[in-house]
Amino acid sequence: MRGVSIVGIGQIPVGEHWDQSIRHLAYGAVSAAMQDANIDRADALYVGNMLSGILLGQEHLATLIADFCGLRGIEAAKVEAACASGAAALRMGYLAVASGLHDVVLVAGVEKMTDTPSGSTTAALATAADAEYESAHGVTFVGLNALIMQRYMYEYDVPMEAFAGFSINAHRNGAHNPYAMFQRPIDLETYRNAPMVAEPINMMDSSPICDGAAAVVLVPTDRAREFVTGHHRGPVRILASASATDMLAIHDRRDPLFLEAAHLSSQKAYLQAGVGPEEIDFFELHDAFTIMSALSLEATGFARRGEGWRMATEEEIGIRGRLPITTMGGLKSRGHPVGATGVYQVVEAVLQLTGQAGENQVPDARIGMTQNIGGSGATIITHILAT
Repeated sequence: MRGVSIVGIGQIPVGEHWDQSIRHLAYGAVSAAMQDANIDRADALYVGNMLSGILLGQEHLATLIADFCGLRGIEAAKVEAACASGAAALRMGYLAVASGLHDVVLVAGVEKMTDTPSGSTTAALATAADAEYESAHGVTFVGLNALIMQRYMYEYDVPMEAFAGFSINAHRNGAHNPYAMFQRPIDLETYRNAPMVAEPINMMDSSPICDGAAAVVLVPTDRAREFVTGHHRGPVRILASASATDMLAIHDRRDPLFLEAAHLSSQKAYLQAGVGPEEIDFFELHDAFTIMSALSLEATGFARRGEGWRMATEEEIGIRGRLPITTMGGLKSRGHPVGATGVYQVVEAVLQLTGQAGENQVPDARIGMTQNIGGSGATIITHILAT
């Protein structure tokens, strides 16, 4: 297997892009990544997307985007793994380059969620759950996460305010990210007064519905310097790419308060990269809901069971903390255009590792980890990157 490096990145601002179609959103990110890598052609394009067929009536999406981006003739495929679709597409691209099948691969994540009524979008998101045993009974995705959070608070005797630090940290970082949907900080009072969505989850515990697109260019590591000659930054290596699964329905899991797929994929990634949790300089985790932040930190070895929330209350997750997380705002502040989220995380990790994160720069960042969650934890994909 060959080493794989990222030599180009592109992203568009996350928000409500009512004046652009999904192909235009993807074009903005793909063209920026191609320009960044100084390429005009690629061998393949893998697109992470979850909802284009349901919300837009548009499948065959990757071929549509390849055509619109002037890449007719290349291999193109859409990759779907619920909210982990972006990282799943990246993994497909990684494997294509690592195996020697392709030399230059584009990976994009794109989602357009705001053109449909909120009820329709919520119902579409629920397709990431078990259709027969969860969705058919009317439970929404926020409802499932509320059940998990409620059980966590009960089992570990944790007050709701214990999760506020995750949201405050995300918004503090998002305030300095020009691509974030919400570019303003919040305080504890804002969290306390936020409207309830599904008890105990309030608006400040939840990531927003939005549109967005991000892209990266992958090449073999031994050729990476060819693409960054005279560039404003060097390539970033993908040290590890690992995926794991758990039961789709929460009630089928051995322990609904432990993200087994996060544990398995992170352990695989640590082994592949030859590093441990203590060597990770920052972690772009999947904070679709604040409870997922706590569970992710516990499952990946950064906190003990039932104590992930303490990292937020003790301010260990800030830019200069023990383990910076959601360094550019995360899903909560940057936004969560589901199929694009995993690629946004990697774009942001590249910015950190190349010293281009501006006011959000993690000091001396050398190794970063990203983790993208599909469903309520049924598919979890972990990547480790380094300079």
